[in-house]
Amino acid sequence: MMEKHIVLVEDEATIRENYVQALSKYGYKVTAYGTYRDAEEGFKQALPDLAILDVGLPSEPEGGFKLCQQLRASSKGLPIMFLTALDSDFDVISGLRLGADDYVTKDISLPHFMARVGALFRRVEAMGKADELVESLTVGSLYLDLDRIKVSWNDLIVDLTLTEFWIVHALAKSPGHVKTREQLMSIANVIVDDSTITSHVKRIRKKFVELDDSFDCIDTVYGMGYRWKS
Repeated sequence: MMEKHIVLVEDEATIRENYVQALSKYGYKVTAYGTYRDAEEGFKQALPDLAILDVGLPSEPEGGFKLCQQLRASSKGLPIMFLTALDSDFDVISGLRLGADDYVTKDISLPHFMARVGALFRRVEAMGKADELVESLTVGSLYLDLDRIKVSWNDLIVDLTLTEFWIVHALAKSPGHVKTREQLMSIANVIVDDSTITSHVKRIRKKFVELDDSFDCIDTVYGMGYRWKS
């Protein structure tokens, strides 16, 4: 199996080196950048298998957010993780809104961090095996193309990230059945906390509502999770 290439963008040298060493020990090839400009140039040369971004960078307080936008414009499928000291709900939602797949803070334990990196790669592998699954799924006005990882609603394309796609797939393939946040994390091959799953679902709803203001197919079942209306 080809070695996975991770690009880490982190301005603090000590933190950067610690994560480079940790990721390398797990068998990943790691390229690290300390500034927005260096990272921007590096990404123009070639895209990695995973991008891990700090938000605040020298001379660019929101440089990570800008890099995320650029990366997502270049590739819908590239997994992107934020690793940052910023932990407010606003920052988390901002990162997810820009197309990131995960958002963790620097106080995360190394085993948990590595588990989340592994989960992102498993999700990409699952996408690659999509043609082994049922090729499409239709539920009312919803159509999922599992081969191309595309979603449409009333024949209009819904611009979902990969994580959002798998969450919608998990809900829609079992209409009426409640999926807990833990089940959604497992099915979507991503390890996040409850609030991050909630943010993903809010963003998914918003994307559907932008196409159809009457959209109300995702129910919140308080204390349990979510379900796609049957």
